Amino acid sequence: MSWGTELWDQFDNLEKHTQWGIDVLEKYIKFVKERTEIELGYAKQLRNLSKKYQPKKNSKEEEEYRYTSTKAFLATLNEMNDYAGQHEVISENMTSLITGELTRYVQELKQERKSHFHDGRKAQQHIETCWKQLEASKRRFERDCKEADRAQQYFEKMDADINVTKADVEKARQQAQLRHQMAEDSKAEYSSTLQKFNSEQHDHYYTHIPNIFQKIQDMEERRIVRIGESMKTFAEVDRQVIPIIGKCLDEITKAAESVDHKSDSQMVIEAFKSGFEPPGDIDFEDFTQPMKRTISESSLSNSRGDGKSEPKFGSKSKGKLWPFIKKNKLMSLLTSPHQPPPPPPASASPSAVPNGPQSPKQQKEPLSHRFNEFMTSKPKIHCFRSLKRGLSLKLGAGPEDFSNLPPEQRRKKLQQKVDELNKDIQKEMDQRDALTKMKDVYIKNPQMGDAASVDHRLAELGQNIEKLRLEVQKFEGWLAEVEGRLPPRNEQARRQSGLYEAQNTSAVNSCAQDRESSPDGSYTEEQSQETEMKVPATDFDDEFDDEEPLPTIGTCKALYTFEGQNEGTISVAEGEMLYVIEEDKGDGWTRIRRNEDEEGYVPTSYVEVYLDKNAKDS
Repeated sequence: MSWGTELWDQFDNLEKHTQWGIDVLEKYIKFVKERTEIELGYAKQLRNLSKKYQPKKNSKEEEEYRYTSTKAFLATLNEMNDYAGQHEVISENMTSLITGELTRYVQELKQERKSHFHDGRKAQQHIETCWKQLEASKRRFERDCKEADRAQQYFEKMDADINVTKADVEKARQQAQLRHQMAEDSKAEYSSTLQKFNSEQHDHYYTHIPNIFQKIQDMEERRIVRIGESMKTFAEVDRQVIPIIGKCLDEITKAAESVDHKSDSQMVIEAFKSGFEPPGDIDFEDFTQPMKRTISESSLSNSRGDGKSEPKFGSKSKGKLWPFIKKNKLMSLLTSPHQPPPPPPASASPSAVPNGPQSPKQQKEPLSHRFNEFMTSKPKIHCFRSLKRGLSLKLGAGPEDFSNLPPEQRRKKLQQKVDELNKDIQKEMDQRDALTKMKDVYIKNPQMGDAASVDHRLAELGQNIEKLRLEVQKFEGWLAEVEGRLPPRNEQARRQSGLYEAQNTSAVNSCAQDRESSPDGSYTEEQSQETEMKVPATDFDDEFDDEEPLPTIGTCKALYTFEGQNEGTISVAEGEMLYVIEEDKGDGWTRIRRNEDEEGYVPTSYVEVYLDKNAKDS
């Protein structure tokens, strides 16, 4: 099967067909180019998508990616970035292996096609020229033959005519012979031209044109093979990245399988655990009994026994959990310690007999008065101070020892700070070791540098390391202090983890927490984690910058020895004189002060109170 023998007369159609083949190749090149643009665009969109959902550095969002679910999502984002990279590889390989190669091949193909068809046109023009020569020789031979016939006829006519002279006859004979000779020459020329033309024509249709058409056929077949190979490469480029894409998908699956709900739940505990114990039960206050209390042990025990004899009533109105208290809890928080004061010794003093003298401020005031006093008294300043401290902590002005945090959170922060300082120490030590080696090299090879030039830097590094070690010792001391107060890590006791978040609902609840954590509010000022409240700075910030101690309103004398074992209480010895800073509010406790650093609550029945007149009037 050859175009030279089968299509010897289809020169024009072959020219059109080969041009169409080049157009198809260029169309395929354009298709691959658009495919590479799509791959690049898709890869860019995938990278932008991955970047959009990546956590921002040094932000709160980055801290959230410590959970297994968010880690899996972050791994998915990273794998999608690699997935996008494989699409970029597809685009690059298609551009280099298909688009670039085919573009160069098309240029070569056009030049080759042009050369082949130029040879074909040249051969065709040559055969046409031979044909024209043959036609001219034929016409000349025909003309000479006719001229010879006319000359022969004229001679015969003159020879038959008796009236024509012999000279005219001879002339006519010579003319006929000349024409006949010319016809013979034209015949010979025509014959020679015809033979030459037939030879040229045979060579044209059986040698030159088949060779040219065969080259054109080979060119076209190479084009077809090349476009087929390009299509195969098109598929291979995709197939080459499939294993890597499969690995990306496998990594995403592996990350998804690594999600551990138990681990995430434990991390939530570690992130928000405060280390506090849940609040204890609230004692029932029986308002149906007479508002009088005697100093005797029997009357006290009876009144307290009656107060505890109706748990159902108390549980209905007072038995709410600490983080969820609202209005009813606020009323109960007005009493300082959470348990009744102990009765005084039975025979220690005449005042211990039943129906004896009552402690100062025996009668309870109405709840409305208590609430008004609560909102206008000194603890209100504690609330505002707590509010301001929460704002300052939110702005990053917390204490260095993290004493504003709950114990568990404080322990974690201190441990994190110790680890950071140890890393800084290691970096400084590495730098010092490197400089020491450099100094040794300078000492051995003075031409390389001055050994004394690094002494100053070594001294600075030594000072920095010493400072960092002191910092580590300081934070380790705080850490040991916290770990000494914390319960064992493996203890499965319940912890109040969401305490401070629940108190963000109002400043009053926060203040109530300060009062309930310790009767004198000392925990609020020293240990408790203040609620982080996003509030604008207001005019009362400057008013409560410096907390002043509660003023003394009188003095008291201890009638009995009291061992203050509960939080918020203070131990007193019999006969000791102390200052009164808050009188009994009807709950059986009086707040006293020994000196500037020691203050707390004692049972009212254990002391004899002498209030100042000005304090009573106020």
